[in-house]
Amino acid sequence: MKKIVSVLLVFTMAMSMIAFTGCQSDKDSQSTSGTNKKGVSIGIVLPTKEEPRWVQDEARFKAALEGTDYSVDILFSQGDPAREKQNVETLISKGIKVLIITPHDGAAAAAAVESAKEEGITVISYDRLITNTDAVDYYVTFNSVSVGEAQGQYLVEQLNGGSGEKLYLYAGAATDNNAFLFFEGAWNKLQPKIADGSFIVQNSSKAVEYKDKTTLTREEMGEIMEQITTDWKPEVAKSKAESHITAAPPSGKTFVLAPNDGTSRAIYDQFAKESGIEVFITGQDAEIPSIQYVIDGKQSMTVLKDVRNLVDGAINTAMDVLESKTVETNGSYNNGNIDVPAKDIKVITVTQDNVKDTIIGSGYYDASEFEGL
Repeated sequence: MKKIVSVLLVFTMAMSMIAFTGCQSDKDSQSTSGTNKKGVSIGIVLPTKEEPRWVQDEARFKAALEGTDYSVDILFSQGDPAREKQNVETLISKGIKVLIITPHDGAAAAAAVESAKEEGITVISYDRLITNTDAVDYYVTFNSVSVGEAQGQYLVEQLNGGSGEKLYLYAGAATDNNAFLFFEGAWNKLQPKIADGSFIVQNSSKAVEYKDKTTLTREEMGEIMEQITTDWKPEVAKSKAESHITAAPPSGKTFVLAPNDGTSRAIYDQFAKESGIEVFITGQDAEIPSIQYVIDGKQSMTVLKDVRNLVDGAINTAMDVLESKTVETNGSYNNGNIDVPAKDIKVITVTQDNVKDTIIGSGYYDASEFEGL
């Protein structure tokens, strides 16, 4: 009898532990916001937690869905296409109706979204375009060509009639379709001034070779970008800047096309070590450290892509789909397979002259985040 009681006690304890573990597991995997009345409606896959931009997006997605009937799971791929595909499969298993995804590699992500599409899930490519597939329903983005044009135009305006000025070019990752669009936009503005000798490119023989071409093919852009890619990584940007400074030392007014804020700060810090030069350098994303650099007169400009508007665009698109409403778009992008209907969000050039109005006045950041305002 004692043995029977002991067995029953052990069994009861074991079942209690399993139940507790199950509750913990459910807690760990539950949707990150929403009232959960309709299950996990929206799945979101972001590229990495290593960049502040994507952590900010995560918080804004959660805030955008607070008080709605829709819940969301947000997963990070940490720059790994295999993990990205696994994340999509995990979200599919949770019964999502809409997938919002920022691909690490636009081409590699095609297989992942095709799996989602086969399950009848609406796919929204967010900020970066997924390429070479018909499994993308919508693209919510800042007009990436206009971002590059804003960067290029800023550098052109700083020429003030100068000629023979040194220009160093840098680009994002060749695996990111946006990097090509950014460079395309910058080239639109810079090429005439490269062709007429106002700018002399210092760090890309291919850019010099193609200096008379107003429009570059993707292959030609790829050849230039292969020489100047930062892979979106500050440490890569730093290393390349060091090499370029050694090979072609800057002097006087020095112009630098940097693709985003993280790489811009890394590149600027290397050029700032050189004496007797005045650096004009671009960026994008309006990251807090770079806004401080703008205030301090280090980074010359950044392109504000108000992520609040981008998040709202993606969430409103998702909710229109879930509520069977017509999705309004204002553009389209060819991804190599189809023309993807798009929502283009406007961008803003931020400089030391307008930083208070564009960043603080708009409520994008609080003044307490910065010194010297």
